Amino acid sequence: MIPQIKKILYATDLSKNSSYAFLYAIDMARRHDAKIIILHALEPLPKEVRFVDALQRIESKESKGAFEQVQKLLPEFCKKTEAHIGPPCVDLVSKFLIPRGHPTEEILNAADKESCDVIVLGTHGKGFLTHTFLGSVSESVLHRTQKPVFIIPLPSDKTTTDWIEI
Repeated sequence: MIPQIKKILYATDLSKNSSYAFLYAIDMARRHDAKIIILHALEPLPKEVRFVDALQRIESKESKGAFEQVQKLLPEFCKKTEAHIGPPCVDLVSKFLIPRGHPTEEILNAADKESCDVIVLGTHGKGFLTHTFLGSVSESVLHRTQKPVFIIPLPSDKTTTDWIEI
């Protein structure tokens, strides 16, 4: 028996390329009556910065900026998504997570902590470089979790996402 999909973790680096994978996350959520948790991991600060007194201000400003960017991009992604597959979109997103840490670790931690049923990620690897790009975050997540992972490559005819024209 295949487990039900009720929570989807969509991990994004907020690039245009990652927005293509959002189409799949939305479609999956609609088909399974599931909710989406969006995760964008902020890279850890270099060790040199950790000892600066202004660390808290830097982290707070960076987290706030990322959160605002996700809030700004969500309606934009949803408008494009709904043009292709119809509504709803925004209503399917239940939470934003913007932790600081290595993306692989944060994706795995969030998937477990939030009891997500599947993980959706985009990748931009092409040709012989696929392994290099996939190997960074996507491959690490794929090999370290017991949860189903959907790795969404860009369509072969695109080098960047302008999927409003799909």
